[in-house]
Amino acid sequence: MTQASLVGRRFFAALTKQALVQVTCFGWVIFAAAAVGSASPGYFPQEQAAGSGKTQETAPALPALSSELQEQRLTSVGRGLHFLDGQQATDGSFASHAGTGPTSLALAAMLNQGRSAEHPVVAKGLQYLLASRKADGGIYAPDSIHKNYETSLAIMALSLVGDGKTYAAEIESAAKLLRQMQWGPNQGKGPEDMAHGGAGYGRHGRPDLSNTSFMIEALKAAGATEEDPDIQAALAFVTRCQNHESEFNKAEFATTGPKDGGFFYTAAAGGQSMAGEEAAGGLRSYGSMTYAGLKSMLYAGVSKDDTRVQAAMSYLKKHYDVQSNPGMGNDGLYYYYQMFGKAFQAIGEATFTDEAGNVHDWRADLIRELHQRQQANGSWYNVASDRWMEGDAVLVTSYALLALSYTK
Repeated sequence: MTQASLVGRRFFAALTKQALVQVTCFGWVIFAAAAVGSASPGYFPQEQAAGSGKTQETAPALPALSSELQEQRLTSVGRGLHFLDGQQATDGSFASHAGTGPTSLALAAMLNQGRSAEHPVVAKGLQYLLASRKADGGIYAPDSIHKNYETSLAIMALSLVGDGKTYAAEIESAAKLLRQMQWGPNQGKGPEDMAHGGAGYGRHGRPDLSNTSFMIEALKAAGATEEDPDIQAALAFVTRCQNHESEFNKAEFATTGPKDGGFFYTAAAGGQSMAGEEAAGGLRSYGSMTYAGLKSMLYAGVSKDDTRVQAAMSYLKKHYDVQSNPGMGNDGLYYYYQMFGKAFQAIGEATFTDEAGNVHDWRADLIRELHQRQQANGSWYNVASDRWMEGDAVLVTSYALLALSYTK
């Protein structure tokens, strides 16, 4: 599935204070970035007019970015959107070989960056998603084994149109399916079962934190409150995926594991961490799941003063990083970036102080890192690891644009 051969060797376009310069290199059309003040309206369309979308969570306002950071972000976003525009299939989809998920992520990235639902690329993509609706209310590819994942992402994209009202009926039906698929009474799992409250792909026969975090976000986007029983059931599952013992988590992993406050992939079906197991016992925490767990807890109404949130923050203070996915290295790096950005947006603070007392401007760190990693044709892809499809430039470019949307 790798797209590395399509984007070729890494080549970074130089920033320039001049108007847009069109350069031909290796058969591609490459755009050198212009200064914000002289940017062409056609190049940064997402910044020229207000979009019809909304953010799925209302985040506290952060201080304005410096002009330098604004310019870098605008440059990266404009080039990334230009790349995605050229990757849309005639049916409106993006990377449909992987189901409807990449299309939903691409649309969410575009809408979060301010494009309206009337933009030709967005409108065509929305038509594809709506054509993918099934009788059970879900939005997924034919014969999909990832119904929860694909439907969750579709809800997140559709909810960004018209403040969630335009496709309210479709969102409601899709959310109903998510609730039916959530692990619980429908699967014979009571509150004490390690799988209770979670969501999964389906093929593994157990839920996981990644899918559960998407489900929580989708249900919230569909209008669920923090007190919603299904949100709270999901929170219980999320809590069991944390290496932190508390009144809410007495699972074996919490009492015998590393107790570092981080999160792992799943506590169900015997437990699993993509980062492996500790030599002394227990499942290793890692960065992307810790940001997913922290974000999910905040979305479910857990206070920042709660011991679970504080434990997660303690792990992140020890492992703050924008060059790798802590515990995983390059694996899942761009998935990590979008979880990193969304979690910090939910925290609502402009800076983050690590364990050593170093103060980090997380938005600046993320913008600069993604800016330098962007390919010459405007795309991003994981040059070091194609695990979890991160060799696919469409998927990874969507991740990167989503990450940048949280830095405004």
